[in-house]
Amino acid sequence: MKSLELRLCRVWCLLCCLLAGSPSLAEDVVPVRLMGLDLARDIAQGAIDACRKDGYQVSVVIVDRSGRVQVVMRDVFSNEQFTSLAQGKAQAVIMSGGSSAALRENRPDMVSELNLLPGVFVLRGGLPIQVAGSTLGAVGVSGAPGGDKDEACAQRGIEVVQERLDFAE
Repeated sequence: MKSLELRLCRVWCLLCCLLAGSPSLAEDVVPVRLMGLDLARDIAQGAIDACRKDGYQVSVVIVDRSGRVQVVMRDVFSNEQFTSLAQGKAQAVIMSGGSSAALRENRPDMVSELNLLPGVFVLRGGLPIQVAGSTLGAVGVSGAPGGDKDEACAQRGIEVVQERLDFAE
């Protein structure tokens, strides 16, 4: 009797192990890459430093992959409106999956409607933060004299951590 019970127990354990590793049981679980605070802070600081070097006082907002604000930095003479614009540019990136400039260029027919969405501004100066094809979040910059300059500062902020992004697991 004990031999039969032992065999049934082994079969049950084997079956449980096989099912636990089955992809069909895990299809509701999605692995996600998230941006750490240090990375977000370093991108923001890199963008601020780049703009300062060019003589611009800007606001930088970093949002995570779902659009929640993770870091806000503004230079001494940057104002609340620049901060709002920077956040709106980052939100446009999250919404579109690409840069805010690309969204503006690719969908000029929708820009006015998209700008009516709460907290979204389809203006140059927002870039995605990506690692191995996954979007971690977005950076938005505002306050330089032109969206092209805002975007250049955002790009330089990302470049500060590019090696960390390239070798992230």
